[in-house]
Amino acid sequence: MESQLKVDRNIQVEAIQQSPTASREVEIVERKGIGHPDSVSDGIAEAVSRSLSKYYIKNYGRILHHNTDQVEVVGGQSDPKFKGGNILEPTYILLSGRATASVGNDRIPVKSLSIKAAKDYLSEHFPDLDIDSDIMLDSRIGNGSIDLKGLYDTQKFKANDTSFGVGFAPFTDTERLVKLTENYINGDLKKSLPQIGYDIKVMGFRRNKTINLTVAAAYVDKHVNNADEYFSIKEELTEKIKDNASKYTNYDVNVFVNTGDLKDDSVYYLTVTGLSMENGDDGSVGRGNRVTGLITPYRPMSMEAAAGKNPVTHVGKLYNVLSNIIADKIVKEEGGDIKEVLVRIVSQIGRPVDEPHAASLQVIYANNVDPSKHKSNIRAIADDRLAHISDLTNMFVEGKAEVF
Repeated sequence: MESQLKVDRNIQVEAIQQSPTASREVEIVERKGIGHPDSVSDGIAEAVSRSLSKYYIKNYGRILHHNTDQVEVVGGQSDPKFKGGNILEPTYILLSGRATASVGNDRIPVKSLSIKAAKDYLSEHFPDLDIDSDIMLDSRIGNGSIDLKGLYDTQKFKANDTSFGVGFAPFTDTERLVKLTENYINGDLKKSLPQIGYDIKVMGFRRNKTINLTVAAAYVDKHVNNADEYFSIKEELTEKIKDNASKYTNYDVNVFVNTGDLKDDSVYYLTVTGLSMENGDDGSVGRGNRVTGLITPYRPMSMEAAAGKNPVTHVGKLYNVLSNIIADKIVKEEGGDIKEVLVRIVSQIGRPVDEPHAASLQVIYANNVDPSKHKSNIRAIADDRLAHISDLTNMFVEGKAEVF
């Protein structure tokens, strides 16, 4: 896809005068964990896209057009109880979007592939979920077709939308801590506290040098015997989160877990499966974390739903991930001279994906730094990453590029 000629990619590098996010008085950051209904929708959408992409590559040599970014989770009903409750009504999950379903006389089993990908994703990530009884999966993915004769003539890597992507670097302590806290609870912590489920949400609020982490953590009811044990686990979870936080920041950290609990009124965050979608909590693709894995109201953000979009020409997906890669590389290469980088890349439908309509890079420098010493290298970094944007496709297909 790379041009043999020098391409003018319209990259603008601008020094801006403003306080870096990390030095401002107040900051708010959120992460919806992998088991949150919105994240479940994102995860399934991306899993379906990966499955279709691999099938297309195996059978036709390249990824055919598809967008599977329309997944809806409609919460079920449950009756959680200490020592174990029941699922009363299954969660309904609707897969929709568009995918190439025929090539010439060949029929492609889009719906079967999609259903299997969704089931495999749920089974892999949520072991307390009974896929056969707790979930109703329905695929309404629309069909597209492509003429066999023209199959390879369409491989021109043109942007299929007029859209933009946004990225930034580096993460602040608050951003890093919020993300790593959810990763910890849904990762290593499970070994010592299997009572904690997978629907985790972490809200970080920093004021000056104090970070408050408010954590919503679903419990798996069959692993908890009574209310006293519930609150004992809560205390242990709180302390473990605080201990883990000390590895990543020197700021003071306060931790609050399940602040809606009311012991006297028997109000607890109990679930049967460890997922709140079992009891009326709904979810949609793109309503949760951005491609950074965070929701960051103090940063520029795109509202693009990246999960499930095709990984070849959908710039809403490509540019959001690429913007963060560019920002991170600039910060690492330019050292302490740069406090923060903001990247925005906009496409124009029909343009080559490696030649955006504009790429805007705004840089906040440290005091007494001459921007002219860095401008050329910053532009070169962006140009190089755009020239190699096709590398992202394989990363998406192999699940190595984060989209939520």
